[in-house]
Amino acid sequence: MSPIAFARPCGPAIPMTIDVARPPAGATWWRRLQTGHTLPVTTVVLLILALWYLGAIALNAPRVLDQWKLSGATKGTGDLIAATWSMDRPVLPTPTQIGVELFRTVIAEPITSNRSLLYHAYVTASSTVVGFALGALLGVLLAVGIVHVRTLDRSLMPWIIASQTVPILAIAPMIIVVLGNLGFTGLLPKSVISMYLCFFPIAIGMVKGLRSPDPLQLDLMRSYSAMRRQVLWKLRWPASVPFLFASLKVAIAISLVGAIVGELPTGAQAGLGARLLTGSYYGQTVQIWAALVMAAVLGASLVYLVAAVEAFVLGRMGMRR
Repeated sequence: MSPIAFARPCGPAIPMTIDVARPPAGATWWRRLQTGHTLPVTTVVLLILALWYLGAIALNAPRVLDQWKLSGATKGTGDLIAATWSMDRPVLPTPTQIGVELFRTVIAEPITSNRSLLYHAYVTASSTVVGFALGALLGVLLAVGIVHVRTLDRSLMPWIIASQTVPILAIAPMIIVVLGNLGFTGLLPKSVISMYLCFFPIAIGMVKGLRSPDPLQLDLMRSYSAMRRQVLWKLRWPASVPFLFASLKVAIAISLVGAIVGELPTGAQAGLGARLLTGSYYGQTVQIWAALVMAAVLGASLVYLVAAVEAFVLGRMGMRR
């Protein structure tokens, strides 16, 4: 309980007490654990792990039983559980198996090896970042044009929205074939696919941000005889920065998806998408799950990187939240 003073229009301030959900001084470690976020998060994680291991038993047990039936082996329940958690090609691998695979392909292998997940993550991240940069540039340019040109607002915006209704799995092979015939292979086709996916949230977010200034502010700029480019740089652009970074955090995650999808129809030899494809060909489910975990870690890292840039930029602009 902490005292907080509230002032009235007349008379002295009246002290009031509000429970701010803080543990009292000298509280035990268990009390501090209950009032924080550690206990709820740990409980949810443990529950997910328990359900995961139970799911591995349920999904892998039929295969183990079939193998025992063919070999004539008879074993107990403990042996069945151990076998379901240690299959070479399980239907659902356990977190332990995924962790061992991540250690083997991230720590044990050199980063330049084709078996290293860090190497494959680097290849995918390169396409992701290039596509993200192209998509950000395209999205910002489209937003500026839509806000300042009424014809573009009426004619271009519906097409931008309609472009996202076409499945990327249908677009990706066409982009690869067209660019391949033009002599562009490797990084560029995958980056174009990422750009196609990620420009949309940036364009929509920037349109909203550029239109966010109050009409009174726009009238004030006009009363100062400000030109349109001055209104853009001195009013609209600063007001749109929070909207821009919110869109960028969504776009960087979508760009990663585009890069992985772009690696599938190209028959790429490197990249997380290629790793997923190889694992599906040979039934290596542990390899597939390890690549998925690495993709999730890569996506989260890129989002946090954009968030760090956002905090720096907003801090420099005096807009830190």
